[in-house]
Amino acid sequence: MRRRLNDSRALVKEFHSSPAEKEALEEFSAHVDFCTLFHYHHILARLQALYDPINPDRETLDQPSLTDPQRLSNEQEVLRALEPLLAQANFSPLSEDTLAYALVVHHPQDEVQVTINLDQYIYIQFWALGQRVGLMPRKSTVGSKRGFFKSPPAERRYFKRVVLAARTKRGHLVLKSFKDIPLEGLEQLLPELKVRTPTLQRAMLNVTLVVSGVAFFVNVGMVVLSDLKMATSLLLLLFAAFMGLRASKMFGQRRSVQALELAHMLYYRSTSNNSELLSALALRAHDEHTKEALLAHSFLARSPLGKHSGPEETSQWLQSEVENWLLAQSGCDVAFNGARALGHLQALTSSNGMYPPPRFPKLESLATVTLPQAAPRNDNP
Repeated sequence: MRRRLNDSRALVKEFHSSPAEKEALEEFSAHVDFCTLFHYHHILARLQALYDPINPDRETLDQPSLTDPQRLSNEQEVLRALEPLLAQANFSPLSEDTLAYALVVHHPQDEVQVTINLDQYIYIQFWALGQRVGLMPRKSTVGSKRGFFKSPPAERRYFKRVVLAARTKRGHLVLKSFKDIPLEGLEQLLPELKVRTPTLQRAMLNVTLVVSGVAFFVNVGMVVLSDLKMATSLLLLLFAAFMGLRASKMFGQRRSVQALELAHMLYYRSTSNNSELLSALALRAHDEHTKEALLAHSFLARSPLGKHSGPEETSQWLQSEVENWLLAQSGCDVAFNGARALGHLQALTSSNGMYPPPRFPKLESLATVTLPQAAPRNDNP
């Protein structure tokens, strides 16, 4: 809502400066809300009904459990139903090449690195919006701030919002959304990962162990060897066991610190998950739908094109004008779907006062899905 209010103020300032024009815009904005609210509420209700049988946070008791094939089928139905909502909310799916790069390349400033076994995942899907290149926002960087060899923060490619859908062979569908995620940090969002120590840190820990071990052996081991008359082989065996225990403890403590830092980062970046994510996506899609209609309404009022211009020409002109205006207003290169905005506007203006509009465009038909019956449970041994 705040983003919509900011856009409305900018539109009023540039396109609707007179009191009459401002009042007309407010009336049109109320009409847009009136016509779209029920539509997205209906989509959300059907999505929640589809998701409820596989919701890991469900509070209803005594529900029959689904078999694994039934659960997997339901999850695929939920993901297919989510796609048009994600598209209206301006989320774009990340390509396989982008995902492969993110899973292989590690940024040198990421002190916390993870490893994943792709064989344990049935599917992994990412959607993102708001790709930026610049310094990461505070509380979004991973890694300890201690140390003498810290390089200054570097500009990175990151996404303002990311939606994740993943499922492991032994788990369930994980739906999560995050903010301010660097491209190389996408794998840190996946479930069932392992924290690993970067190569440079492992080398530094090994050097520390060797130096401290040599000092300990010279100062203590030689005294024990000469005073206690202990056999050299036994002393070396005890020293090797001691160094092995110390190395295991040092690397274990380091992994624990990195796991805590990773959990701290995810705490600040996570925005919603599971059923809450469905509500957040419906709200964002409704918000984007309304803003597109308001932008199309304001810009087409000053269109130099004639009434006989085709919809393709009009949508291209609208897309170019809105993108240039948004770039001037925000400094960000924003992609605007002119054809979709024009379709929203035409469906609304042709049915002023009707609820819902008869020609209101559907995101996609969310067909009623007959959920598979749960396998009967046999309580007899």
